[in-house]
Amino acid sequence: MRTYNKIMLYFWLFISVLLFIVITYMAISEGFKKWSFYYVFAFLALFAFLTRRWMMRRMEKHVQYMEEQKNSSEE
Repeated sequence: MRTYNKIMLYFWLFISVLLFIVITYMAISEGFKKWSFYYVFAFLALFAFLTRRWMMRRMEKHVQYMEEQKNSSEE
């Protein structure tokens, strides 16, 4: 499961960067008025990356805490 989470973490980062680049290119070539709304999707992908990273770190700390509790109760 850890491998899947890392893959999805970097997937969302890649998607957000790719969307930002593509939307910026299209906005320059066709006009920002038409393409400015699509930046929302790039920021949503970035938000998904940040949320996933925060939750992964939070879960790692929780698992570590649970292991410490288990080890202290066995002693």
